[in-house]
Amino acid sequence: MALPWIKQKTYAKDFKTIQGAFDPYKDWALDQRGYFLIRLNKETKQIEAAHCTNQHIITNVITGKTAQEIYITAIKLGLVGLLEHAAYLGKELKKAEYCLTNNQLYEQE
Repeated sequence: MALPWIKQKTYAKDFKTIQGAFDPYKDWALDQRGYFLIRLNKETKQIEAAHCTNQHIITNVITGKTAQEIYITAIKLGLVGLLEHAAYLGKELKKAEYCLTNNQLYEQE
């Protein structure tokens, strides 16, 4: 069944369907640029993301009301060096944004 808003597409000759997989131990890699600690500030109604070096020193705190405000700023500042880290950061920030918007408790994975 074709979806009315998508034009007919052709598939490559070597088209494959691939099952995604993730092993939290084997696939984890340390980002040499550091990591983030994320929390909600209920008083200011903002998300706070503290960037830390791998020596556990906070270098910056980025604040915003949306996940996008924070992760775009982190990327522009060069605080994220791995695509996997950027994806994780986006996922966690979106979860934090949802919790902020819906007045729920946020806990970082």
